[in-house]
Amino acid sequence: MDIPILIPVNNEQTTIGQLVRECRRYANVVYVVDDGSEDRSAKVAQNEGAIIVKHNNNKGKGASLRTGFHEILKKGFKAVIVMDGDGQHDPLEIPKFIQQFEQSKADLILGNRTNRKAMPFMRRITNRFMSRIISSIVGQRIPDSQCGFRLIKKEILEKINLLSSNFEIESEMIIKAGRIGCKIVSVPISTIYQQEKSKIKPIIDAWRFLRLLVKDGTC
Repeated sequence: MDIPILIPVNNEQTTIGQLVRECRRYANVVYVVDDGSEDRSAKVAQNEGAIIVKHNNNKGKGASLRTGFHEILKKGFKAVIVMDGDGQHDPLEIPKFIQQFEQSKADLILGNRTNRKAMPFMRRITNRFMSRIISSIVGQRIPDSQCGFRLIKKEILEKINLLSSNFEIESEMIIKAGRIGCKIVSVPISTIYQQEKSKIKPIIDAWRFLRLLVKDGTC
């Protein structure tokens, strides 16, 4: 099954080359949305065979994903796998998502990180808080709502209108997919925590999440 991989990046030249190279073992097409990087991220990814879509300025992860989804939907693929560009997601686990997609016919497949104890404390608490709220909203168990490693069926992207520009897009996607009756499942994945500085800001992102719920009429 030919499912493209979409990777949003911002200044990830040290990790994106190897990531694209490994992803191409499982996908014929890898899209990299370069979100206003000031380094050689786009060039490094292109040298490894990725299709590059560029933002001239940094617009945020959500905006990058929306740009990538727009490009991929034009090509008629059945689904897309999304990964982060910082090396925290292991390409060896891509087959888990494809196998789950073929077996379960799920609409949205989320990675469920099994070693979240290695997360910074505030990130772990924030993730748990958001995941419990989202599980309640969609009426399905969502153990790790903030994991960026996921597979999304084409029809879902066509039906839901994603508006977020930052990390809250991951919550928005689950909530809107759940509300239209999508089947959401999770697969266990590892996460490679290195010494990189995370772009996630737990307090700010939690605030954006709550603001998303208010705008969406959830609370």
